[in-house]
Amino acid sequence: MNKRKAFNEENAYIKARKRVENLKGFYGNLAAYVSFVPTMILVNYLTNWRFQCFWIPLLAWGLGFAIHAYTVFGQPKTLGKNWKKKKLAKL
Repeated sequence: MNKRKAFNEENAYIKARKRVENLKGFYGNLAAYVSFVPTMILVNYLTNWRFQCFWIPLLAWGLGFAIHAYTVFGQPKTLGKNWKKKKLAKL
């Protein structure tokens, strides 16, 4: 029984560590997005404002950022471990 408890604790630690790494990556992405996008807008404003080229990376990176946020924060709630069991029971 002690081996099983130790295995569960180790498994929980591994999951917690992975969660922390995912959060770290998300916040790094957020910091880069928040600092880089205004810089792109400023450079675009100072060089050639008629062609607003900052929209392309802003929207593309924003879409990637939204997907990253969903994988870090939304996915376990919508498609967690028990989702399949709950759906089967419901159907």
